[in-house]
Amino acid sequence: MWVGLPFSLAVGMVLYFATANSIEADSRTRFAGLAQNARNTISARIKSYTHVLRGTVSLFQISEPLTRRQFHGYVKGLHVTQNFPAIENINYAQLVRDSEREAFLQRMHDERSADGLSPQEFSIKPPGRRPLYTVVAFTEPEQPWAATLGYDLLANPLVHDTLASMRDTGKLIPSGMPVSFISGPNRTGLAMRLPVYKPHAPTDTLEERRAAYIGTVGIAFSVQKLVQGVIDEIPIKNVRMTLVDNAIGVDMRRGRVLFDSHPADDNPLLPFLAPPSRFSSTLPIDFNGRPWDATFKVEASDMYTAFEEFAPWLALMAGSISSMLLYALFHTLTSSRRRAIKMAKGMTRELRDSQAKLQLSHQNLRRLAAHADQIKEGERKRIAREIHDDLGQNLLALRIEADMLSSRTRERHPRLHARARSTLQQIDATIKSVRQIINDLRPNVLDLGLSAAVEWQIAEFKRRTGIACELIDEPKEVALSDHAATAFFRILQESLSNIVRHAQATRVRVELKLNGNRLSMTVSDNGIGLQAGEQGKVGSFGLVGIEERISILGGSFSISSPAGNGTTVCVSVPLHNEASRGGPSDNPHGKNESHAALV
Repeated sequence: MWVGLPFSLAVGMVLYFATANSIEADSRTRFAGLAQNARNTISARIKSYTHVLRGTVSLFQISEPLTRRQFHGYVKGLHVTQNFPAIENINYAQLVRDSEREAFLQRMHDERSADGLSPQEFSIKPPGRRPLYTVVAFTEPEQPWAATLGYDLLANPLVHDTLASMRDTGKLIPSGMPVSFISGPNRTGLAMRLPVYKPHAPTDTLEERRAAYIGTVGIAFSVQKLVQGVIDEIPIKNVRMTLVDNAIGVDMRRGRVLFDSHPADDNPLLPFLAPPSRFSSTLPIDFNGRPWDATFKVEASDMYTAFEEFAPWLALMAGSISSMLLYALFHTLTSSRRRAIKMAKGMTRELRDSQAKLQLSHQNLRRLAAHADQIKEGERKRIAREIHDDLGQNLLALRIEADMLSSRTRERHPRLHARARSTLQQIDATIKSVRQIINDLRPNVLDLGLSAAVEWQIAEFKRRTGIACELIDEPKEVALSDHAATAFFRILQESLSNIVRHAQATRVRVELKLNGNRLSMTVSDNGIGLQAGEQGKVGSFGLVGIEERISILGGSFSISSPAGNGTTVCVSVPLHNEASRGGPSDNPHGKNESHAALV
């Protein structure tokens, strides 16, 4: 217990922290995805408001001069309140030279009178004569923006250079200064402006853009309305979002806070005092060339579900209890294992003794099989020689007598001569049968060497079966014992016999090869190959016999038979070992002369 209890508590704590870290990592990833979606939505809204600005500029490109009524109708058709709720105002400021001032004022008065409005409400502000004016001619809605009508934008020195740059480049200019009319505590209004050029006028060079410039279109929008809707759509409560403009404005300020969803939580030491359980993500936003940073923050507890808050403790309990149970099981199994080991050791000793006896018995069986094989080959050799020496000699003497009788009765006794010739033919057939029996028992050609015996066997195989057989014999003379030569010869006989019975082959290849101190023989055919399960078929001992013969000689045996691609049998024996394993020496009785007469 004093070991198992601390162990189970340690495992539970590991699972607790692993589960807590996994949940925290998953929550951070989910929070980062939500922040990215919010940032993408804000960027999409800024892009849509930019499209509104460009569309308004296009209106002046197709209809110039544009009347107040046309401008009012266009803005009304946009349904700004429903489609673009953050837009507070759309206005047009016209470039007016001092020489055109009176005509411009008269046109504005006439258009306002035609629309049923008081013409006295429109005048250029601030008063005074200047060479150029950029006067706000139209603004929608006029209420509560009527005070901006007639305002000369060039009168503000902070925006003078900005307007000149916009005119010369033709690019959209985002405002870096809050619009005072819609700005307040934690409420910022910004503007965007685009230059307007005369319809169909060239604007490729700086001089052409300055000559074609007739005014500027701008929109003012509330950052709070732009962002607040995005925050409301985040499916997490208490998310704090801070939007900061990092570009340098016309007032040479950087880092202006445009929006803060929780300004009361602002604390200059917050980055240093923030608890580690707070998630934070800062993402860049491109406001038409001005870099903004949107920072999203939330407490980790607001990201967790009820199950996720309880999951680490559940993992702690499950880990501790399961570890304790496993420890108890381990303790029980250990005590049982000690007893089992004692029993296993006794059984192992018995098994090793039995295995040693089995190996000894197997070796004895191998030696017995080798001895039996030698006795069998020796007996075959003895029988063959006995048949040759006794029966062969008698048949040979009988043939000589019959031949003499046939010769002497040829002239005087025709009928007796015919009977003698018939007897002589029967004796020749008997000699042929005896010779075949002797060759089946042990071919005398083995006494001439393995190569000669292999050549004779292949010649007999081709004569009896008609199957083409190719012999490749590299070592013409190899010092091989009679026992090893007989084993190779019997393996060749068995292989050729299997080919005739099973292979359905039309071509056979036999190769004798000497590699260093190893002699190998390969027998291959182009037949149908071994079928599945045929090699280990009950009652089939041909391949088993080959393997046993090679094993007795200390060699190796392999057989390969891809389906439908013939069969290859390969045997190999070391020459330095086979002499010690060999059987009796060749021709112990020295009786070959009369055998040669039969052959």
